[in-house]
Amino acid sequence: MRRKIAAGNWKMNGTGADIAMLTHLAQRHSDPSVDILICPPATLIERAARAVEGSSIRIGGQDCHAAESGAHTGDIAAPMLRDAGAGAVIVGHSERRHDHRETDGIVRAKAEAALTSGLATIICVGETLAEREAGTTLDVIGGQMASSLPDTLDGSATMLAYEPIWAIGTGRVPDAAQIAEVHAFMRNRLRERFGQETAEAMRLLYGGSVKGANAAEIFAIPNVDGALVGGASLAADDFSPIIAALEAAR
Repeated sequence: MRRKIAAGNWKMNGTGADIAMLTHLAQRHSDPSVDILICPPATLIERAARAVEGSSIRIGGQDCHAAESGAHTGDIAAPMLRDAGAGAVIVGHSERRHDHRETDGIVRAKAEAALTSGLATIICVGETLAEREAGTTLDVIGGQMASSLPDTLDGSATMLAYEPIWAIGTGRVPDAAQIAEVHAFMRNRLRERFGQETAEAMRLLYGGSVKGANAAEIFAIPNVDGALVGGASLAADDFSPIIAALEAAR
């Protein structure tokens, strides 16, 4: 059985005062069969990791560089994230792909670096609204998977997050059939490329305007093993119902 996971991406939000939110979450949720991952900004990783030590919550980074070290001002290497207390990292988020012009090749190199450093790695894929309306969603997702996923990966340490760009932060959510179609497609592509064992071990997440009100419906969709949550992960009262829905979906 694949473990369910609720992953929160704080993006460019949060200061030291927000660390208390993690304590509140840890007090509410202690189900050992569900993983909870919070990815705060890099400035909070070490403090967050100390705050949740011994709890059910793990801490991750929002991005990493493909190199282990070097002249890359402002960037953070995967070993640095590990040293700060992170156990996971997100790569290829649509905001990185768009705002920083990250190609599939760059995402792939980052994923390789993260996995080599022992970080659980969430690789993001997703289509634009224009691509959805043009009927090319599966072509886009297939292309991103082919070029963003390393040839050699550990299915138990790698997660693939489907985040339709047009649903991120907009309140718009694909219907259950659309999510199911993409997740089934991703699982089949993984089987074709990596084999049954790896494909069945890899967790597939959905991200894009996930809230307590729609979480149960999303988690009931086949091949959805959890969620990558943005804005709703910033407050315990918003994120907790999503975690609870995942616990109930086991």
